[in-house]
Amino acid sequence: MAPQRAVQLSLKKPTYAVCVVGVETYVDVYSDVPKGSVTFGISGSSGVEIFMVYNPAQVTKPTGKTHWPLGAGVDVIISVDTASKDLNDLKVKVSYFGQQEGGALGQSVLYLTGVDISLDVDMGRAGKVKKSQGDKKTWRWGPEGYGAVLLVNCDRDSLRSKGLDLTNTQLTSLNDLQDMSPMVLSCDGPDELFDNHKLILNVPFSDSKRVGVFCARGGNSLSDYKQVLGPQHLSYEVERQPGERKISFYVEGFTFPDADFLGLVSLSVSLVDTKTLPEVPLFTDTVTFRVAPWIMTPNTQPPLELYVCSVVDLHGSNEKFLEDMSNLALKANCKLIICPQIENRNDRWIQDEMEFGYIEAPHKSFPVVFDSPRNRGLKDFPYKRILGPDFGYVTREIPFVGASGLDSFGNLDVSPPVTVDGKEYPLGRILIGSSFPKSGGRRMAKVVRDFLKAQQVQAPVELYSDWLSVGHVDEFLSFVPTSDQKGFRLLLASPSACLKLFQEKKEEGYGEAAQFDGLKHQVKRSINEMLADRRLRSNNLYAQKCIDWNREVLKRELGLTERDIVDIPQLFSLTGSYAEAFFPDMVNMVVLGKYLGIPKPFGPIINGRCCLEEKVRSLLEPLGLHCIFIDDFLSYHELLGEIHCGTNVHRKPFPFKWWHMVL
Repeated sequence: MAPQRAVQLSLKKPTYAVCVVGVETYVDVYSDVPKGSVTFGISGSSGVEIFMVYNPAQVTKPTGKTHWPLGAGVDVIISVDTASKDLNDLKVKVSYFGQQEGGALGQSVLYLTGVDISLDVDMGRAGKVKKSQGDKKTWRWGPEGYGAVLLVNCDRDSLRSKGLDLTNTQLTSLNDLQDMSPMVLSCDGPDELFDNHKLILNVPFSDSKRVGVFCARGGNSLSDYKQVLGPQHLSYEVERQPGERKISFYVEGFTFPDADFLGLVSLSVSLVDTKTLPEVPLFTDTVTFRVAPWIMTPNTQPPLELYVCSVVDLHGSNEKFLEDMSNLALKANCKLIICPQIENRNDRWIQDEMEFGYIEAPHKSFPVVFDSPRNRGLKDFPYKRILGPDFGYVTREIPFVGASGLDSFGNLDVSPPVTVDGKEYPLGRILIGSSFPKSGGRRMAKVVRDFLKAQQVQAPVELYSDWLSVGHVDEFLSFVPTSDQKGFRLLLASPSACLKLFQEKKEEGYGEAAQFDGLKHQVKRSINEMLADRRLRSNNLYAQKCIDWNREVLKRELGLTERDIVDIPQLFSLTGSYAEAFFPDMVNMVVLGKYLGIPKPFGPIINGRCCLEEKVRSLLEPLGLHCIFIDDFLSYHELLGEIHCGTNVHRKPFPFKWWHMVL
């Protein structure tokens, strides 16, 4: 450890100094030396450790009454191991000797007061603060890493509060303390020492808008806690009471990692000597926190709550759809939450409005909804109805211009945990729909992409979704959980698989079986007609090429093989240069554990069964999944959306702790 400060000795009068426990102090034995001195001896009272620093090649360690040479670069370092009970109760004496044997030519005396000053946080990530003298300034990832974690205090614990808890400079609920990280200041020493010394808590200006600190003064009253650091307070003179050895603080995060913020913040405490002008810090202790990232949960995580909207359109109420969702949620043992029309303003696309995730520290975890910038009928729902006690909220607004279709969160997904070329992604990787590389098409807004990338733990992958009319990744992919060693499958919409299936059915003699059979408002198309439709074939050749491009990206970026991918029969049609689902898009499903709510495709009926449904069952049910086909044709498909677009699922967080990742 490098010496923190130096103390010069005097032959004429005693020197007085304050020594912080565990901190080395350099003692200058050369600044005032009696004439003729060639050696020196040093001794200290109990409680003082003395270290001699020298080059063994040049200096021989003294034995007996032999003293240390003055001209050989021998340095003296001292430290104390406990706080003093009284001022100046520790002593170091340096005696100087000449060439001839005899008494000392002179002596210097150093009186010390030991003080224990330490700022401590949950360095070990065990959920509680332990005193540490390690490297508190550095934050390290990995299972052997260290450093404290800070939650963004983005929930609303008190009904009296109007905004997020992080906006409050006064505590509104004692429960809010659980969302903050504990920090303890040790300040043990003689009370008289603090008559002319003070403790100053500091936050760097760059971090002051990202972190807030409350000082705890005991008791169960809100007034016992006051904010002492934050945007308006860069420093705080600690109000130490006589005999007080520990002072508790609570630290809250204000902002998530982002393009301009790596996620690290620091706080420090300084022991300042008030007898000098300017006032001199004798010692500073600094701790570093990493703000917990926002983490998305994939379809493979168990469902907790299923969200849907109650709406009315030209076809009437979507009451039948809500009933089907209620039955599905019941099978999956999942709570159903219906957003009423008065709150959704007839906006049914709840998947597009928000994405559920969570934040986690060793002592606390809670879900956080990410509100998309699309801002349509459901604009206020996440803030007004989901934000609450232990349910946080975050959003990113697009400056200057409005949101595009690709800014909706149907265009945001996340894979299950994967390993790619030996690199583990235990929280999966975020998937974002975008334009074809270098094409200059539609992309998700930069502020959203930057936010997702800055979280670090789910390194985003951009896919090509701009070939679709709506342009969302959930139109051609989904993930489902499986009980085998892999744990999941990637489902991809496949025009090739659909045309192959239809060709097989034609060859089996079912060419006249018709798509859309049983739908009153839709023209039937026989298998023969669809296979003979050159435009339809051309459209789907193009769609398949777009999906195949994504297939290769997904295999490369998620470390997948063909065995990990299931091709779900699907056809598309082009309107202008953009594709839309020709029949209800079966990959656009809601996944509730092993129960899949799949858009009913209304495929050709063969032997009393839909051949498309039968094909999907044959692909997915051997994996332990239950396929439940739901009629969403009039309520959703005709509006260019499906079941996944019209639902949203809050899921359990990962059991894996994000700070154990190796980045």
